[in-house]
Amino acid sequence: MGDAGTLLPALPLSDQPDSVTAMSDGIAWIGAQQTTPTPPGTRGMYAGISLTLARGVDQDEFLINLGADLDELSERVPLFELRTRPLPDAPPTAQFSYAMYGTCGDWTYVLENDHMATWAGGYQGKVKSMTPCPGEEILCLTVNRYSPPAALIHAPGDGRAYRAEFGTATGRGGFLDLALTAEGAVFPSIPDASEAEVVAYHEEHGPRLPELVFTAVGKYTDVVIDQAAVMAGDLPAVHLLMP
Repeated sequence: MGDAGTLLPALPLSDQPDSVTAMSDGIAWIGAQQTTPTPPGTRGMYAGISLTLARGVDQDEFLINLGADLDELSERVPLFELRTRPLPDAPPTAQFSYAMYGTCGDWTYVLENDHMATWAGGYQGKVKSMTPCPGEEILCLTVNRYSPPAALIHAPGDGRAYRAEFGTATGRGGFLDLALTAEGAVFPSIPDASEAEVVAYHEEHGPRLPELVFTAVGKYTDVVIDQAAVMAGDLPAVHLLMP
C-alpha cells in the first residue's frame, strides 16, 4: 500500500530487499513456516501461528475482550517466563492457550499457535465482547488446525465481518481483496477455470498459500512483527481460554 492508500504492484521475490527475501521482516515469515518443524530450543512460537490484528480499539481493551486477565495483562510478562507459571484458576475442563501481543503503527497484533485464533472462535460463537463494532477494524488469519481449512475473517469497521478461506477473496472488493489478488493468494475456481486447471494450480502453488496470504495482509496493513522476538518468546503474553 502506498502512502495515499493506493495499491502498489507486488515485486517479484528476486527484486525485493534482502530483508524481505529472508522473511525477517513484515509478516510473510509467519505463513512461510506454517507447517515447518519448530527448531529445538525455541522458547516462543514458530509454526502454526494464527494472527489477529485490530485497530480503532485500545490494545488492553481488545485483549480483555479476548478474555485476558487484567492483573496478568498489567504485568507485561514475556511468553518464555509466563510458560513457567501456574495456569489461571478455572474449572477442571478449561484449557488455556498462550497469546503474545504488541503494536505496530495503529494496529494491535495477537499471535497464537494453538489450534485457532481466539477471536475467530469467539466471534463465530457469537461472544458479545468479540463482536466487531463500527469504527473498529479487525483482520484475523486463523489456522484452524483441528477443523480446516484456514480462513481469513475481516471486519472492516462497518460492524460486519467477511470470511474467506485461504485461496479465496472476501468478495467485498476492497483494498484487501486487491492485495490478495496481487500476491496470487486468490486461487482459480470452477467455473472460471477447468477442473484440470484448478487441480494443477493447487498442486503447484498450494504449499505456498499461507505465505501468499500473510504477504498480502502484510502489504495491506504495513504491519511488521519481529520474527526473532516471537521465536524467543520475548514479547509480552497472556493466557486465553481456548475456544
